[in-house]
Amino acid sequence: MSNRYQTLTLSSILDLASIDGLYTLGYSFLFGMSIWVSFFGGVIAHRALPRQQFGALQHRTFPVFFRTSEVLSSVLLVLWTLSHPDVVPNWHDPTNADVAQAYVLATVLLAQGANDWVVGPLTSKTMFERQRLEKAEGKNYNDEGVSNEMKALNRRFGSLHGVSYLLTLGSVFALAFHGLWLGNVGLRTY
Repeated sequence: MSNRYQTLTLSSILDLASIDGLYTLGYSFLFGMSIWVSFFGGVIAHRALPRQQFGALQHRTFPVFFRTSEVLSSVLLVLWTLSHPDVVPNWHDPTNADVAQAYVLATVLLAQGANDWVVGPLTSKTMFERQRLEKAEGKNYNDEGVSNEMKALNRRFGSLHGVSYLLTLGSVFALAFHGLWLGNVGLRTY
């Protein structure tokens, strides 16, 4: 048994706000937020709210989620690259473990950026078009006998929603891989 004993002082507490400590907090926030949004928050809201209110909620919350993901993954990528000097000269070698971790963070940034700037707005636009057509036709999107236009909007919405979910799920898997790396190897690999 170790006799490791540390006394907390104001100085030792202030030292916790190091780059490594802040990196860990940023990563934890990003991963936790991604898990919550992907697997819990949406499911709970879908069950609790009428469909159009759920859509309005998603339309408001997902851009915040995507942008927060973009900011945090960008900061993490910059911090990782600055603290691992072998990343830039070896950027072309994904077998270099530090480079691979930078690729993982870049994957999150690109996937959530695609969601924020392309897929998400197209999905919202399609959702609102479908809601307008429901009012015009006097039918829900999934009723019998909807128009061909509604069927096309349904297919488009389903495809866009699927692409968005796959991009987010890819980000979750990338973040899980990065977290496993951090847990087993740590922030410093040399």
